[in-house]
Order: sequence, then structure tokens, then C-alpha cells
Amino acid sequence: MTEPYERQPVARWYMIGAIASALFMALGCAVYVMHVTADPAALPLDQRAAYAAEPSWLTGLNAVAVWVGVIGAILLVIKRKSAEAVLLVSFIATVLWLAGLFLAPALRDALSTNDIAVAVIVTLITGTIYSFARHSRQRGWLH
Repeated sequence: MTEPYERQPVARWYMIGAIASALFMALGCAVYVMHVTADPAALPLDQRAAYAAEPSWLTGLNAVAVWVGVIGAILLVIKRKSAEAVLLVSFIATVLWLAGLFLAPALRDALSTNDIAVAVIVTLITGTIYSFARHSRQRGWLH
């Protein structure tokens, strides 16, 4: 593939963006671990209903999104070209996870407006991180 951009010096803000991406993805991993280890009996009734309605394939998509995402963000921190492809997988899994929230009727009915807003924001941030990786590769900042 031909590169539309010439190699440029790494921007001063690059490492801040890469570390922020890694921290965001690590936060996603922490939230995932808390979710799968949660005791449903200890949850409020509305959250318990959503927890019970979540299909296992949706939990699996979430796992792929966050664990692959943290690997991609670490690759971004160490400036590897493979970060772009890995973060694309994470972004696709996140988009499928978001779609799955609406495809599972029992789960969709149990979600609050805040839950949906957070899911949309997480998807947008994940897409931004992928775009950052793509931009970084195009500029020649990744090797």
C-alpha cells in the first residue's frame, strides 16, 4: 500500500496520547474483570436484571474488545506498526458489542439511558484510539 504521507518527526504529544490510550484500555480491562466477577445477588435490582439478560457471546465480545485493546495500546506505546491492526480488531469487537446491546431484547429493555450513553462513548473513544494508531502509522511514527 502506498503511503499518502511523508515520514514526519514524532509529535511531542504522541507519547501522551499513547499512554492515555493504554490507561483507557486498562480501565476497560478492570471494568471487565469487575463485571465477570460480580455477585449478581449484591447488585441493585435494575443492574441485576441487565446482568442476567446479558448473553455470553456479548460478554465474549467485551473480553475481546478490552484485552485486545490493551495489547494494541501497549504496542502503540512501544511504537509498533502492528498496533494499528490490533486496535482495529478491538474497535470492531467494540462496535459489535454495542450492536449486541441492542440486539438482545431482554438486555436492551434492562439498560438505562446512562448505560447506553456510556457504551456509545466507549465505542467513540475506542474508534478515536484506532484512528490515532492509523494516523501514527501514516506519519511514519510506528516501526
